[in-house]
Amino acid sequence: MFSSTAEYALRAAVDLATHAGQARTSQQVARDSQIPSGYVSKVLQDLGKAGLVNSQRGPNGGFTLARPAESITILEAINAVDPIKRITRCPLNLPAHSKKLCKLHQHLDDAIAEVERALSSTSLADLVSDGPAGFPPVPTKTPLTAKGKKVK
Repeated sequence: MFSSTAEYALRAAVDLATHAGQARTSQQVARDSQIPSGYVSKVLQDLGKAGLVNSQRGPNGGFTLARPAESITILEAINAVDPIKRITRCPLNLPAHSKKLCKLHQHLDDAIAEVERALSSTSLADLVSDGPAGFPPVPTKTPLTAKGKKVK
């Protein structure tokens, strides 16, 4: 249901919430939240344009949340990069459905509205309230010997 970009934005935002008050480089965010390094800058830039993330250049620079994690919802992070689309008219363009959505599309839009309500009621702080976000560690490759056996 959610794009990779939305997933990456959530991971980046959770990483910044986990390290509240500490400026994080894009490389740190990419590594710790397992976002492809070529993608993390775009995601952080989009979060910045939405007013969710601040960036600071320089030796002590990096990215931080623009507001407290308690005041940033999951919905805001998703909508910053890939807004959830509501159904406002019948996608079939049927004349009989020009005044209101048909039952099918009204039901689908109601489901989307429920997802939006759930996402808007959860803050980044809710996701890190038990400590670090707990992203699984980045897998490391076990070195092989010349004969192809794993080194212990």
